[in-house]
Amino acid sequence: MSKNLIILIFLIIAGYYWHQQKDVAVNLEEIPGLNLTYDDKLSLEEPPIQKKLGSQVQPIRAGGYTITPLASFQAQARVLGAKHYSIDREADLAPVDLALGWGPMAQQEVLDTLSISQSGRFYHWQTDDFPIPRRDIETNSANMHFIPASPAIEKQLKQIDAGDQVKFKGYLVKIDADDGWRWNSSMTRNDTGGGACEVVLIDDITRL
Repeated sequence: MSKNLIILIFLIIAGYYWHQQKDVAVNLEEIPGLNLTYDDKLSLEEPPIQKKLGSQVQPIRAGGYTITPLASFQAQARVLGAKHYSIDREADLAPVDLALGWGPMAQQEVLDTLSISQSGRFYHWQTDDFPIPRRDIETNSANMHFIPASPAIEKQLKQIDAGDQVKFKGYLVKIDADDGWRWNSSMTRNDTGGGACEVVLIDDITRL
């Protein structure tokens, strides 16, 4: 049996296993004190709006996970890339990553000079001629892992594609699995590299 065939069989078995395990249902109504509405200041030209939650907000259980909201979170942004996942551990909760840009990273003349891709739950960009300073690229874009709060929202999320303009609202969260696995959201737009992605439990996403 060839090495490539062995790898293919492993991926099929792994995909089946995770599909069978994907029974996580999140219900925001179980979290007291959450009544997020869109902020009037939300804009494509401005960074995401993040606000600390009150002490009354408690974790919820979903499948074998404890999901703890850390802050309310909403944004209007341009989709730089959309990547669907199905066989990694994170796909049990977040089937879609969106690479998003706002401010200068939502401007087409800037994006035309960049090569953008996603893989392994990361967002990558390259350029031969910086249209704006590197730090402006890093702080005005991010790869975000999206946990839909319902099957209807998951369907909407999976229809989003690169080039779309979207707005969404939800909560930055940390996740603790019963087996010890953890997944924590970044809490700032100024970080890069491992751990810099936002983990977002969304209760609404709209293509504009």
